[in-house]
Amino acid sequence: MNQRIGALKKFSLALATAAMLLCSVSWLTAQTTDTSTESKNNDTDIQKRIRNAAQVLDEIMGMKEKAIPDKIMSDAECVAVVPSMVKIAIGFGGSHGKGVATCRTANGWSAPAPLSITGGSWGLQIGGQAVDLVMLVMNQKGMDALLSSKFKIGADASAAAGPVGRQAAADTDWKMKAQVLTYSRARGVFAGIDLNGAKIAQDRDETHVLYGKMIPFATILSGKVSPPDGSEPFLAAVRKYASQAREQGSLNKPADVQTSSVK
Repeated sequence: MNQRIGALKKFSLALATAAMLLCSVSWLTAQTTDTSTESKNNDTDIQKRIRNAAQVLDEIMGMKEKAIPDKIMSDAECVAVVPSMVKIAIGFGGSHGKGVATCRTANGWSAPAPLSITGGSWGLQIGGQAVDLVMLVMNQKGMDALLSSKFKIGADASAAAGPVGRQAAADTDWKMKAQVLTYSRARGVFAGIDLNGAKIAQDRDETHVLYGKMIPFATILSGKVSPPDGSEPFLAAVRKYASQAREQGSLNKPADVQTSSVK
């Protein structure tokens, strides 16, 4: 009888101990989750935009036969993404959006540079809906325009709606003439879009928030600044798809175009 009582006591003690351990694990998990959620909630707008830009690239490049062609992605000198750009008024000049850009350097992709895009007649192409924009700078002239921190698409840099399809063949016409290839995604449909007339400029306010001070566009995009906290998702996505694309082979560039070779 005493042995049975002893066994029951040991069993009860073991059960109580297990229950305490389970409660401790649950509490620690809840604390970790709360901390992670709080961290995300405390992110600045530009940090959230960087994450959204990475998500846009992931979703677009995951569309297989409807993605940016590998050969085009492999030759891009700069990649800019504007997530959820919205046409905020009817007619010309009523479109506005904010995003981030990165460029190839001798040491890899540069830190992200916040930018804004306004105006242009492209807003009439999408109605009043939100749209994600992707812009690929394809050569040195286009890169120089972007580094100027303020330029008008179609005037300071020639642009064309980019072809779609992961294995799409190179088109000599756009390869020789377009300095910037532009894409849009609205309601799940991804396609090239005409952005002529739109103005691209450095977002000075967001630059100050991201870096703690104002840093010129060219300084950031030329690789002279280390990537700040929160920028890795976007840079990782760009590195991933640019590297994958280069494994498929690169377009032949004109001899007078100087580019850096970054893998």
